[in-house]
Parts: sequence; structure tokens; C-alpha cells
Amino acid sequence: MIENKQNNIKICVSGAAETGHCTEKAFEAGEAVGVAIAKAGCILLDGATTGFPYWAAKGAKQANGMVVGFSPALSEKEHVKRYELPLEYRDMIVYTGLGYSGRNLILIRAADAVVIGCGRMGTINEFTHAFEDQKPIGVLEGDWETDELLRLIIEKSNRAEEMKDKIVFESDPEKLISRLVEIVKKEKAAGGPADIK
Repeated sequence: MIENKQNNIKICVSGAAETGHCTEKAFEAGEAVGVAIAKAGCILLDGATTGFPYWAAKGAKQANGMVVGFSPALSEKEHVKRYELPLEYRDMIVYTGLGYSGRNLILIRAADAVVIGCGRMGTINEFTHAFEDQKPIGVLEGDWETDELLRLIIEKSNRAEEMKDKIVFESDPEKLISRLVEIVKKEKAAGGPADIK
């Protein structure tokens, strides 16, 4: 039985499943993000995948946290055989059956906030869903280009001002999660996030 120690804040971890372009520090950073989420009493959501999210899930489980994965597959069999995705380090996996793009949307919509690590196109897709939905977003800075690319996207979006209090850039995983939790709690106290436009 899972202890009722969560504060019901759900934080999605987004990052590259294939991490060849990331530095070795990305795995350590991902694990630290997962530990920080668990220590904050939050529930970690991810794409039930490999790479950066996998390491975050591993960190969360090592810190006795709860992890819920959202799979692109229709079933456990398809998850493992067709998509070649892992089952470990998740308390539960939701099989969306919607492929990667459909899974990404449901994953982001299920979260209260999103953390972006070293990533590729799928990570940017999840970032844009979170940005459009005006979710609090934490961008983990590191020895990868994702954070720089996201700064450019935000700057060129012509909507940076409306998200200025909801996007946090931080290299320290604990500080990043702490700031995100603070933003989410403030939103919940005010009756929830702004309406989706």
C-alpha cells in the first residue's frame, strides 16, 4: 500500500529517450530531478520511456516516490515488444494507445507542472504543449543545448511576457523543483491555473 504522503502535485519529467547527444551528466541530473520530486512529496509523471525520464523515475523510486508512466502503446505487450520501452521504476503505466504525439498531449495535460531536461523533438513537443496550456515549466540547465533552444523559442514566441512568472531556468534540481512546487501551490490557492487560450 502506498503511503498517503503525496501533496497531489504531479510533475511531468520530459527529456530525450535517446540520449546520445546528451552528456553523461544528463543521467545524473535526471536521477537528481527524480529524487527532488519524491522528496518534495510530489508524484512524478513521465512517458514510460528510456533515457532522461527513465533516470528520473529511477531516482524517484530510490527516494520512495510515486511514478506514473504514460505509454504510447495500447498494451503492456505492445509497450515492450513494439516500442521496446521499459516497465521498471513505475508504480503504474497508463497505456494510451495514441502513439507518441497523442501520448505527449495526455501526459502534459495530466501534470500540474513540467520539467524539461536534455531533449530532442519529442521534448520540444511536450514543452510547446505545456507552454500553450500555461503550465508551470522548469527548464533544467546543463551541458546540453535544450535550455538554450527553449530560451530562443520563448523569446521568439511573442508571448514570453504572459509566461514570465511560470518558467524557471535552474541548474540545481532541488531548487528547480522547489520553485515549481511554489508556483503550483500558489496557482492552486488562487483557484487553479489560468484558462487555456
